[in-house]
Amino acid sequence: MTKIIINGAKGRMGQALLACAARIPEVEIVGAVDQGDDLGAIITEADAVIEFSFHNATPGVAKLCAQHQKALVVGTTGHAPGEKAAITAFQSQIPLVMATNFSTGVNTLFWLTRKAAEILGPGFDLEVVEMHHRLKKDAPSGTATTLLEILGDVRKVQLQEELRHGRKGITGERTDSEIGVHAIRGGDVVGDHTVIFAANGERVELTHKASSRETFANGALRAALWAVKQKPGLYDMQDVLGLK
Repeated sequence: MTKIIINGAKGRMGQALLACAARIPEVEIVGAVDQGDDLGAIITEADAVIEFSFHNATPGVAKLCAQHQKALVVGTTGHAPGEKAAITAFQSQIPLVMATNFSTGVNTLFWLTRKAAEILGPGFDLEVVEMHHRLKKDAPSGTATTLLEILGDVRKVQLQEELRHGRKGITGERTDSEIGVHAIRGGDVVGDHTVIFAANGERVELTHKASSRETFANGALRAALWAVKQKPGLYDMQDVLGLK
């Protein structure tokens, strides 16, 4: 039995995690923590912490997990570079799984996106379109950011120079090296992501659409069960699924 604490338990993902964990015999939830609660008061009871709260809370959670030698699964997105560095600094002390998306389908999309970019080559223009519910706070989504990082890596371009966040006004013709990203917000959309490879005469589109947060919750719980058996290090969902 793996004992897990959910940090951010009152949020949409926290509620989905609690619902899914109740159906997994190998998992016992020993704490459901949210803003105002003291994670430190109960962390000794757990084998792992799953963190789905807010970007500025994650470094403190990571530090606490390192102090108590607990595995940490981070699903929170929107971290500033300094925050991310503060979190990953503990990879030498604990198993740390960080992923922008825990869905098996989305991680397959990551793998397919890399392969398609390699196969299709520089003759195809690259665009990423994502849509989420109207209450999402960060844009583009963490999943879209991972897709952009994959495309930038294959094309060997600096994203800070080549990213185009939507387009407005007289932008001029599209350059060969730019990568477009478009964030749409509305309704209760759980998460849609499309990678577009467009060339003269043909277009390839890779799309993933999530209709339930339980997809992500089950993946995060799977990651926690995996992480408690690993040596200290920085991992992602590709490691959990054996896609590397």
